[in-house]
Amino acid sequence: MNKNRVLVIQGPNLNMLGVREQNIYGAMSLDQIHEAMKSTAGENNIELEFFQSNLEGELIDKIQESIGTCAGIVINPAAYSHTSIAITDALRAANLPIVEVHISNIYKREEYRQKSLTAQASTGVITGFGPLGYHLALISLAQIFTQIEATNTAKNEAKEKAQKETAK
Repeated sequence: MNKNRVLVIQGPNLNMLGVREQNIYGAMSLDQIHEAMKSTAGENNIELEFFQSNLEGELIDKIQESIGTCAGIVINPAAYSHTSIAITDALRAANLPIVEVHISNIYKREEYRQKSLTAQASTGVITGFGPLGYHLALISLAQIFTQIEATNTAKNEAKEKAQKETAK
């Protein structure tokens, strides 16, 4: 597994960004958002893999494929965030740091959009910052990776110290 590989999963209708409801989602296309993410990823030594699908099962398959190959996930499950127990279960099973992103502020929208099932399986949620949310998600994961590495280093040092003490 690449310790800095991040899978970016985009849910249904996000392939229509820049075309659909620009008053809600803005004018940037999904490709433009991904290009901007590449810059942030490069600055933080993160390798990105992008995936978009309108199909729930394909999103679940991709999450499952991330196990053992990725260090974290950025996901915008879009409408599935409000309805999909199956995606939520797949995210839990992945057991990775996960940052959920929503371009619009879901808490200022229709009542049915204000609850995210998938957020329950996420490390954190970024909502309402437009495409900037993806940048914030990558910065968050970079920080989480640093914390994980520091924790692992401390554990290894403690283990080595204990082994030396036992050997005496």
